[in-house]
Amino acid sequence: MSAPARSDRPLDDWRPEDEAFWDRAGARIARRNLVFSVLSEHIGFSVWSLWSVIVLFLGPEYGFDPAQKFTLTAVPTLVGAAMRIPYTFAVARFGGRNWTVVSALLLLAPTISIAIVLEPGVSYRTLLLVAAVAGVGGGNFASSMANINAFYPQRLKGWALGVNAGGGNLGVPAVQLVGLAVLATAGAEHPRLLLAVYIPLIVVAAVLSARYMDNLPSLRNDKGAMREVTRDPHTWVMSLLYIGTFGSFIGFGFAFGQVLQVQFHAEFATPVKAAYLTFLGPLLGSLVRPVGGLLADRWGGALVTFWNFVAMAGAAFAVYVASRQESLGLFLTGFVLLFVFSGLGNGSAYKMIPAIFAVRLGSEPAARRASGALMGIAGAVGALGGVLVNVAFRESFLNSGRGDAAYLAFLGYYAFCLVLTWAVYLRPARGRSARI
Repeated sequence: MSAPARSDRPLDDWRPEDEAFWDRAGARIARRNLVFSVLSEHIGFSVWSLWSVIVLFLGPEYGFDPAQKFTLTAVPTLVGAAMRIPYTFAVARFGGRNWTVVSALLLLAPTISIAIVLEPGVSYRTLLLVAAVAGVGGGNFASSMANINAFYPQRLKGWALGVNAGGGNLGVPAVQLVGLAVLATAGAEHPRLLLAVYIPLIVVAAVLSARYMDNLPSLRNDKGAMREVTRDPHTWVMSLLYIGTFGSFIGFGFAFGQVLQVQFHAEFATPVKAAYLTFLGPLLGSLVRPVGGLLADRWGGALVTFWNFVAMAGAAFAVYVASRQESLGLFLTGFVLLFVFSGLGNGSAYKMIPAIFAVRLGSEPAARRASGALMGIAGAVGALGGVLVNVAFRESFLNSGRGDAAYLAFLGYYAFCLVLTWAVYLRPARGRSARI
């Protein structure tokens, strides 16, 4: 990939809201940083979601039941959620370029660990520990979003954050496609081939980030901003909404292959049959995330998010009906729609965050600091939704052998989120829907 190299001068003079500055130099610099931010975040998502693929390689010779496999996919989700808070601070503390390089190299820990321990006879406790290390890939999202948020003007944040997050989210279907290729060609006995693809890519991403990205010295580590936003009720409202959108996306992305194998075992008796479909939903959900940002730029994030939750509730109901009727066609259609709408909602919800503080604080630097802190918190809490999705599936299948209880829980949560969005941001008395 050819791109103009970064300047050796620090970007002390960074004024993205100044249109003359933006047209002269800002847009080019921001675009270059966005490209390599997406690359590193994309690989981070792939490593974070590795276990959604690795569990498909865990055949009978490993001796693990479906409940244990759901736990293996929930553990990196939980750790990744926790990592998002310190990763948000790390950008301001070390610089966007510097931390992108470090966070990329940290991805070598989980990939090399899996390559060392994964073989029949490995203890379940060992796999839980190695799965937890994969959580470092979940932190990359928070640092990447905080960094790109600082590079772009308010009028373009929905698009830029959507592209950054959508490109990163594509790491989920990408690793599933690589896993499918390994399963279909070499077979379930060769999971290390998956790692042989990603370990070199991690090194390449780190080198390119060091060569082409920039630090923003003006992006200071403001711990006070984190303390302030934790006292702001909008922080927790947005975190709850993000559980519904991103939590659904990452949770379904981790669990979908196992759900197919357990609930429709006759049709998906082998891992490769499930792998043929597991990538489709995350792929579509990732691709439409920038569309959610663009729609939010045009119509307001709150309005788009509200109608998106209406659609998600409808899709969850369709999945529930399909499960009761054992209709594979309707089940797949409903789940793909859940992925699509969760992707749209990811884009529109993240657009709401900088818009909220732009309206409330007015000052661009203050709004940027506050929105960066909120992105870290909402990203962490939202990622916990992925844990809840896997736990819901685990309990539902343990208790009934079906996912019906989980689907009803998802439906109820989406209904709660659409009511919350309307009550806080769209009621006529608020008068905010055109701006947030």
